[in-house]
Formats: sequence, C-alpha cells, structure tokens
Amino acid sequence: MATKQKQKPKKQKAVEQKKASAEKSPSPKEGIVMHAGASRNELMMTAKERGVKNFRVLNKRELSDVLKNIGDQKAVDAIVAGAVARWKSGWGSKKDKATAKS
Repeated sequence: MATKQKQKPKKQKAVEQKKASAEKSPSPKEGIVMHAGASRNELMMTAKERGVKNFRVLNKRELSDVLKNIGDQKAVDAIVAGAVARWKSGWGSKKDKATAKS
C-alpha cells in the first residue's frame, strides 16, 4: 500500500485545467494574428473556439479576416453574411442551374 501515489480529485484537476486555459486565451476583443502558413483547418478551429457562426462556409482569406477583426462584430457579421449568401447560391434545383449556364 505504500506504493500508491496521491492523486488529486477529478474536480480539482478540471478546475486547474480551466484556469490554465483561461490564462492562455486572449480576450475576445483582441484580434488573432495567425502565422503566415496557418492552414484552413487551424483557422477554422480558432474561429470555432471564438464562437464565430457559420465558420465552415468561410474560405481561408475570410477566416483570417474574421479572426483579425474579432472585436468588430459588424465587420465579422458582414464577412459571414457574404460567405453564407455565396454558399446558399450554390443550392438550387437542376432546372435553375441549367438556365443559368446558357
């Protein structure tokens, strides 16, 4: 029985992890500048953490713009609205697409 190590209770571990993550994350008003070679996936994960709606329909440039302007909600909403409109325009009936091509 002397070989047993003291373990912290699970609740205490969770509280310590939350404190550590809260200290690392910048305030929601600050813009995030990712490194130049950040992949779209990295940008999407960061946007998801920041609570950006419809982040999946944004392209890489839009994601970087949104993360730079995260404090300016109007700019973020305008970028996301444009991306959503572009995404919705791709969903139509075959008949509509056939007439649009000719």
